[in-house]
This record gives sequence, C-alpha cells and structure tokens, in this order.
Amino acid sequence: MPLTLYEKLVNQHTVARIDDEHVLLYVDFHIMNEYTSPQAFAGLHAADRAVWRPEAHLAVVDHVNPTRPIADLSEIEDEGGRLQIETLSENCERHGITLFDLFDPRQGIEHVVVPENGFAWPGMVIACGDSHTTTYGAFGALAFGIGTSEIEHVLATQTLAYKVLKPMQVRVDGPLPLGVSAKDIVMSFVEKVGAAGASGYAVEFTGTTINALSVEARMTLCNMAVEAGARAAVIAPDQKVYDYLSGLPHAPAGDDFRLAKADWKMLQSDLGACFARRVSIAASSIAPLVTWGTSPDQCQPITSSVPVPQNQADQRALDYMGLKAGQSLSAIDIDRAFIGSCTNARIEDLRKAAYILGGQKVADGVTAIVVPGSKQVRKAAEDEGLDQIFKNAGFEWRGSGCSMCLAMNDDVAADGERCASSTNRNFEGRQGRGARTHLMSPEMVAAAAVRGTLTDVRDFLEPRK
Repeated sequence: MPLTLYEKLVNQHTVARIDDEHVLLYVDFHIMNEYTSPQAFAGLHAADRAVWRPEAHLAVVDHVNPTRPIADLSEIEDEGGRLQIETLSENCERHGITLFDLFDPRQGIEHVVVPENGFAWPGMVIACGDSHTTTYGAFGALAFGIGTSEIEHVLATQTLAYKVLKPMQVRVDGPLPLGVSAKDIVMSFVEKVGAAGASGYAVEFTGTTINALSVEARMTLCNMAVEAGARAAVIAPDQKVYDYLSGLPHAPAGDDFRLAKADWKMLQSDLGACFARRVSIAASSIAPLVTWGTSPDQCQPITSSVPVPQNQADQRALDYMGLKAGQSLSAIDIDRAFIGSCTNARIEDLRKAAYILGGQKVADGVTAIVVPGSKQVRKAAEDEGLDQIFKNAGFEWRGSGCSMCLAMNDDVAADGERCASSTNRNFEGRQGRGARTHLMSPEMVAAAAVRGTLTDVRDFLEPRK
C-alpha cells in the first residue's frame, strides 16, 4: 500500500499499537528549555526515576534570558527567570544531559541551534516542550511540541503515547514573485485554511516552489504550520538538506553519512499515497503579507486595506488593534520593529533584512531591535558586517534568545505600542500587555522600520533612485 512520508515516519518509530488511534512512539531526540522542563524533572524525581538515555536529550536556555550583555546570572533582574535557568543547569548536571547555557558559544533559540549543530536528521522523531518544534520537518523529520507530563515520560522512557494524525498535502507551485518569502507562503497557507484548518493533520509541503526554497526557508515554513493547527509539518529531504548537514558537528560523517544518505533518499511519499486533504496554492497568487488582527490567519496583502469584520472575533481583533475597516494597511504607523524568533532569525533572514536597510535609517520615533537566533548566527553576521548595517540604520544589535517573540524577558512592548514583527504569533498581549503585533517577513520589518509605517518591501527592491 502506498504511504505518505508522515506515515512512513510513524511506522518506523512505532514500538507498539495502543488502540485504533494511538501508538507508542519512539523519540530519537528530545530538546528542553528552562521554561517548560522544571515540572517534568520534579515529577521524575518524585517518582525516583532516572533519565533513560541522557545522550538523546539537549537542553537550551532561550526563553527568559535577557538579550543585553551580562557577566553572570546575578545580573538577571527577574528572580523567577534566574531560578528557571539555575534549575535547568542543576537538573542537567544531575542527569548528565548536555546544556547550552547562556555562556556557551552554541547558545541560542532551541529551534535555531538544533539544526545549525546537526542534531536534526531526516527520518528522526524529535520532541520538545514548545509548539514550534515542527521546524525540523524541513529536514524530513517528524517533530512536534509536547506538554510537561509528556516531557517527563520521554525523559524516563524515550517514548510517547502518540495520536496518529491524518496526512494533508499542501502543494505550492511556480516561481515566487518579487518580495515574496517563505514567511508569506506559510502565512498565505494559514490564511487559506484558517487558524484551526489543519488541526488533526500532519502537513506535507511539496511542489516546485518548495523544492526551490533553501533549507532555512523551509524551516520557516514548517515552523509556522502549527499556526494553522498542524501538529506536524514535513518536507521530503533532498540534496539541499544533505549539503546543509554535511560537516555539521552532530551530523553523521564519512561512511556513516554516505549510508545514512542512502536511507534518507527513501523518505518520500509514495506515488499514489492517500492524503486525507489536499491544498493547492499558486506561488503567483502570493503577495507580501501582514497581519491586521490578533490571529496569524488574519492577514492581507500589504497593498490592501483592513477588512470589514465578518464576525465577533474579527471585531474584537480590530478593537484590540485600534484599527478600522477600510484603513490602508500601508498607512498604519508603527512604534517598534523587531527582527528575531525561531521563525526568522537565521543568517539568511538577517542578510535579507540587512539588504533592505543598506544606506537607510530607522524612522524617527521607531525603536528597532534585531536579535540573532543564536550566538553562531550572531558571529556569522558580524563576520559578514551585517551588524554594522543594522547599527548604522539605527537598530539595536542584541544577543540571542526568544526576546520579543513572547516577551518573557526585558524586551517588552508597552500597552498600545504597535510592533512590526518577524515572529510567529500576534495574539493579544503576546509582546506585552496591550501590545499590538503585525506579523510579516524580516524584509518587511526592515522596510517598516525605515518608513515608520507598515510598508511594501517591493518599494525597496525596485532600482533605487
């Protein structure tokens, strides 16, 4: 029987079938952060259990840490955040788990440091206490977020009780128009199916547009598929993935890499495989997008206007965002610009934003910051001189961390402030109590920072006069 890529990954990792809907799934690799792991370790210790395979886990500090320079943990003003970081360190030392702490040169946002260090391979099952774990689907891995009790179960057994999803194919074909990025592709998908349109599904992105994307762009795509409710998103691995992994510290090497690649080439959906739902998007129909509301599916092309509310949720979103139907999106002033997050803070993202900023200045009254996704990304950007481009334009150049994506550290927008953001969620209060978030690509954030309003990035891509 022909199988989808998702079905192959589940079958290869099924230890036992529990019932018609659930299997006991083996987890190859598990990632933890300081925010979602403490209770799991506490439960493990209360039951007097050990971590079964410490080498199959990685811990990263990223959610609550400041992005300003600090010499030691005593300089973290938030006592709760400091305690979470210290607790993670103690738990990792107790169980022999590798930790990328704040002073490790490999530190950064978990979904940035895992790929750049070669921990994510095609064919793996990867779990993490964070919903955007779907990122690793860009490598042909089955990856998903889990809750605290599930973290404890993985630590103790390296397995999970897993509900099998229905496969959904999302096909995107054709060359991308000027100014359109992977962020626009996935926002277009989320808008098309709705914020819950992929609930219960594992999405497989395919088509000529997807094949043409870089691995980093594919990570953006898989990362935000969860905003449509998808618990998993996968893309069949290809030569771009093999080239990306080659030579990374924790990827296979030598003969092991050659043998692994032979297996990875089998990770494709079979001809005739049955998808429960198929979605088709023409790349030519996608424009640079921005959100107008408080859900990622509430988005429109930058050239359009704020839509007429269709329901109570739309009206509530407009009231919270301080907008009115018919307002031109490109006339909306911003107070802040933020480039960062596990969605768009890789070196490719910074290069694209820096290109827009070359020779430009941030508009008066706009506070702009850029937070590289990891220390390795930060160093690579500095080696290329990108940091100087950002600083010369008026952006603050910060250390790595989740930062303003979810405002759990010092980087918080004030009540009523409007932020152009390269992040993944625009929920009420996401970037600070009362903060108003407009999602867009890093290039669009850069353009908005320069103009002081939501702006069409294509204005900066035409020949400059």
